[in-house]
Amino acid sequence: MGKKNNTYLYLVCLVAALGGFLFGFDTAVISGTVSLVRHDFQLNAVSEGWFVSCALLGCIIGVSCSGKLSDQYGRKIVLIISAVLFLASALGCMLSGSFTTLIIFRLIGGLGIGVASMVSPLYISEFSPSRFRGMMVSLYQLALTIGIVLAYFSNAYLASHTADLNKVLSSEVWRAMLGLGALPAGIFLICLFFVPESPRWLLLGGQEQKATAILIKIDGAETAQKEVDAFKNIGNSNEGSLRELFTPIYRRALWIGLLLPFLSQVCGINAVIYYGPKILEHAGFTLNSALGGQVTIGLVNVVFTFVAIFTVDKWGRRPLLFVGIGGAVVSLIIIGILFALGITSGPWILIFILAFIACFAFSFGPVCWVVIGEIFPNAIRGKAMALATLSLWVGNFLVGQLTPVMLERLGPSYTFWLFAICCSPALWLTWKLIPETKGRSLENIEVYWKETHL
Repeated sequence: MGKKNNTYLYLVCLVAALGGFLFGFDTAVISGTVSLVRHDFQLNAVSEGWFVSCALLGCIIGVSCSGKLSDQYGRKIVLIISAVLFLASALGCMLSGSFTTLIIFRLIGGLGIGVASMVSPLYISEFSPSRFRGMMVSLYQLALTIGIVLAYFSNAYLASHTADLNKVLSSEVWRAMLGLGALPAGIFLICLFFVPESPRWLLLGGQEQKATAILIKIDGAETAQKEVDAFKNIGNSNEGSLRELFTPIYRRALWIGLLLPFLSQVCGINAVIYYGPKILEHAGFTLNSALGGQVTIGLVNVVFTFVAIFTVDKWGRRPLLFVGIGGAVVSLIIIGILFALGITSGPWILIFILAFIACFAFSFGPVCWVVIGEIFPNAIRGKAMALATLSLWVGNFLVGQLTPVMLERLGPSYTFWLFAICCSPALWLTWKLIPETKGRSLENIEVYWKETHL
């Protein structure tokens, strides 16, 4: 009793991070199915956009409900609901008999993604000690990127091995691509029954003894008592209202929570993830080599997320954001120039797409989740994070719906320049509004807002 257990901390955070894996897998698996589904169901550009973005609409609905549900019933039960939705969606999409049924199960999957995208990083943020919090929340983004790259690998493998599948799936290989998500969803669901509730949610509900026992296992008896005392001193309760965010004290946190996630999406990251093969085909790649390029994009995304994992608690949040966002803007501008000048043969387009992905992977991607998981007060963190994540999904929905139309009507050059323009304000946001939060406890950050307001 009284001893901390780092293995316990890592295992619990890894289980919660599986929500990120499913988020990444479910969103990226679409990239390999778009052209196949378009062919089988004779879709136009608008229907194609709807096939991709209908899940994002589900995400918006899911995240809108998840804040209130997680504050009322706990983080764990809501994560279990998300796992059930993932499982139902994967099986339903695989077996769907019409485009309408496919859309319905894509929407159900979207609900699961929306819930997990908010509650997984929230749970990890509340569960982790302050000195490891950046690294642990970044594990969520790492799991997300691994989900993306495994979706690319499975798509590429299934596309080139259709003869190995049974007769039902060989002619419609997209069914196997979408159905494969049932396996990790089932694993996520089973593992969730073995993790504890968030200690801070237990404290909000007055369950101090249970919360203290968990905190002792995470970080030892002395630190656990300090965290419980700091929590009590702030006077938290589970009766918090979102109205608090609109008071002068937390208004700055509100602006960060709304703008940072939104800008992280309208920079065009998911245009590359969803429509990567289509963009690479514009650059002269064939479908199979474009899918291969997409796998490379996914691998770079994973590798550079490790940069954030190992530096976010050492260098801080702001330096990573400045360097990564600046690099992303420059890369987007150069990609637009290459398309405009017709320099599409050779590796240059792919090189600068990879540079853009790398810059996003060690900054915007993980640091956005770290920041929005720590800037809000304890009493309303669930509701506030739901609002911030909703902003992310609104940006994601717009990009998913508009990218095919922009590529068709504006062309790739202006599409990428538009993404660069949309990405740029994040530099101002980091400079003017985002404080450095490395090494601070969640309670200390809450006190910081009150002190700086005074």
